[in-house]
Amino acid sequence: MAMDSYLVRLRKELEDVLADATGRSLTQAPPGKWNSGQILEHLFLSYKGTNRGLARCLEKGAPLATQATLRHRLQTLVVVTVGYMPDGVKAPQVAVPCGVPSEEVRSTIIDEIRTMESGLDECERRFGPWTKIMDHPILGPLTADQWRKLHWVHGRHHAKQIRERRRV
Repeated sequence: MAMDSYLVRLRKELEDVLADATGRSLTQAPPGKWNSGQILEHLFLSYKGTNRGLARCLEKGAPLATQATLRHRLQTLVVVTVGYMPDGVKAPQVAVPCGVPSEEVRSTIIDEIRTMESGLDECERRFGPWTKIMDHPILGPLTADQWRKLHWVHGRHHAKQIRERRRV
């Protein structure tokens, strides 16, 4: 894996954001918005969900991706190819914060990313770099590298929000 891979960048981004996060800074948010702790939990849950899907692919020994629709292709173009994460997109239910303690999230989120790196690397090795390995709930079927970039774009988007909430 290259040192500047998307998931290495993601880990560095989150380590930087978490380095000086305090209990108080994790609970601040504008009215009606998630606080920083909830944003971290959302990211954590998205990594856990990806890891569950990767484990299913590897257990089955085959990709689980379906056929992409035109909508999937357009959304993937915007988010993955262009690298733009639009605001206001409702999170899939599996990634909605449900009260996992912030300290638990902080202590395990980087390990979830490392697990995801290993799973994506193994899927890519087994199924090939151009194979769509599984579906994202919004973007549809993605290759391993598309999953890497998606998580980096998504994590970068939310790291920016966390930084903004510290100034609230």
